[in-house]
Amino acid sequence: MPRTDITLGELAARDHAFYGLVWAGTTLSARVDRALVRTHDLPLSWFEVMLWLYDQSEPVAASDLGAKTLLSRSQVSRVIDSLGERGLVERSVSPHDARSVRVALTAAGRDAFGAADATRREALAEVFNDLLDDDDIAALEVVWQKLKQRPSASDASQ
Repeated sequence: MPRTDITLGELAARDHAFYGLVWAGTTLSARVDRALVRTHDLPLSWFEVMLWLYDQSEPVAASDLGAKTLLSRSQVSRVIDSLGERGLVERSVSPHDARSVRVALTAAGRDAFGAADATRREALAEVFNDLLDDDDIAALEVVWQKLKQRPSASDASQ
C-alpha cells in the first residue's frame, strides 16, 4: 500500500513554531542518540548526565542531577548505576549528609565523554551546525532564555 503524504494543514504561527521546536528536539535527539549508541554504546540519557558532571570541580548530589537533566529522578538513578558499572562515574557519600549520594566522572568517564561529545558534534554537523549561522544561533539563544524565564508546570509543583 503506498504511503500518503500527510500534512498538518494550516497552523497559526505560534502553533507552527511550537511543533517546530518539538520536531527539532525529537529529530536531533534521535540522531545524536543513534550515533552515540552505534559508536560508543552510550545512550543520549547517559551522555546528558555525563555532560552535567563534566565541568564540575567536585562530586554532585544525585538529586541535583535529577533537577537539572531532562530525566526523572529514577531515570537518573538508573543511568548512574549503568555508568558506574562501566567505570565511568564514581559515587561517594556526602560529607554533609550520609544519606545523600554524590557522583563524579572518573578519568575513564572524562575520556568517554570527550569522545562521545566529538561524535555528537559530528552527528549534528550536517543537520544543525552547517545549516545555522552565528545569527541563527544567537536568535535561538534569545528564544531559549525567554522560554526558561517562566517555570514549567512541573517545576512549580516540585
